[in-house]
Amino acid sequence: MSMAPTQPSDTGTDTGTDTDTGTDPGWRRARNAPSLAEAYRTVNVSHRTWWRKILAFAGPGYLVAVGYMDPGNWATDLAGGAQFGYALLSVILMSNLMAVLLQGLASKLGIVTGRDLAQACRDHYSRPVSFALWVLCEIAIAACDLAEVIGSAIALNLLFGIPLTWGVIITAADVLIVLMLQNRGFRLLEAIVIVLVATVGACFLFEIMIAKPEFAAVMAGFIPSTSIISDPAKLYIAIGILGATVMPHNLYLHSSIVQTRKYDETIAGKREAVKYAFIDSTIALSFALFINAAILIVAAATFHTTGNTEVAEIGQAYELLTPLLGVTGASTVFAIALLASGQNSTLTGTLAGQIVMEGFLDIRLRPWLRRLITRAIAIVPAVIVSILYGEAGTMKLLILSQVILSLQLSFAVFPLVQFTSERAKMGEFTNPAWLKRLAWTVAIVIGSLNAWLLFQTFSGWLS
Repeated sequence: MSMAPTQPSDTGTDTGTDTDTGTDPGWRRARNAPSLAEAYRTVNVSHRTWWRKILAFAGPGYLVAVGYMDPGNWATDLAGGAQFGYALLSVILMSNLMAVLLQGLASKLGIVTGRDLAQACRDHYSRPVSFALWVLCEIAIAACDLAEVIGSAIALNLLFGIPLTWGVIITAADVLIVLMLQNRGFRLLEAIVIVLVATVGACFLFEIMIAKPEFAAVMAGFIPSTSIISDPAKLYIAIGILGATVMPHNLYLHSSIVQTRKYDETIAGKREAVKYAFIDSTIALSFALFINAAILIVAAATFHTTGNTEVAEIGQAYELLTPLLGVTGASTVFAIALLASGQNSTLTGTLAGQIVMEGFLDIRLRPWLRRLITRAIAIVPAVIVSILYGEAGTMKLLILSQVILSLQLSFAVFPLVQFTSERAKMGEFTNPAWLKRLAWTVAIVIGSLNAWLLFQTFSGWLS
């Protein structure tokens, strides 16, 4: 079944009742409704000046950027900086450029076709294939939620001394906050996410200022080196950074939330929406680039230069920052940034879960029920591991969550590149030949590197 580049006619307003029986089972058939129907085309973008249009379209990119700076990224960035100094900054830069490309394709798919990536997969593939893709995506979202839970719990432990087990349980309460925010409008949700992103950025700007990295060495780190490929240890961390940076659920998320904008459904209107959505995501992902690079730079300037090259865990970094930098509050600021990052990721994870469920299965699950299911999947293993193995165990679980995300990534990237390269689906918005070649190259590189990472990870566990 081909996906036509038209907008669905059913607004899909969710009454919370089963349309066949009149009962409230907690879910109902979406009947081809747009995802996030409660926010669909609710943000006006019909402004005359270009800068007001940029502000009107700003927001979705920041929700997407959250996934590129979540707690799952911290461990790989810390390990890379502590072990190899600034050498892997080039990997962070290349990963970010890949993200800019893929998120641009995701937003274009949503704007041009009126279908998010999950709906597009359901339209195009057979039911068994679509169901399998849904299962894989749900596993990836649960893994991402697991990273958010663990990251927030570690931050609560570092800031307030709350035991990890209780910290994990406390994070379950954020479902109430998410539901409250969603009921008050999508722009408010975007504003809170932007504030939390700015908080993380401000915290690491402070850390960089007190760490005083060598500017020339930092700039040199952004230049790719052959040693990254020739050194197996560097390559392993480099692929880990890539796997933790490009998040599969973000592609589903972005293709949906760009449809919150009320752009003209003409060729010119869609072309303008694609342009401003790309500007939004590129600016937002630049903030993600800064934060990921800042984590690695602080680790390199603080740990690598002092011989503490074995620092790879968030707790270790927290304990060492203040004594090594000699500035009171350095560790506290680090933990505040971690907490903001974890809570931010929770908000976007909720939306991604809802979008994927609705898109693949054509079922609208009640938000509170969807959130509780996802939280339970993440919290149960986190509680068990924190009780049995403490912080070391939760860090291993955090790394495992990133391996799972790497495993699922190609199952989102390849359909996205395929759909945006087909004229039958995209019309005159189909990817030009040069973009097709670039996109397929990126997809193959990501798939190959993640396959290598998985092989090395499981080989290490089995040996």
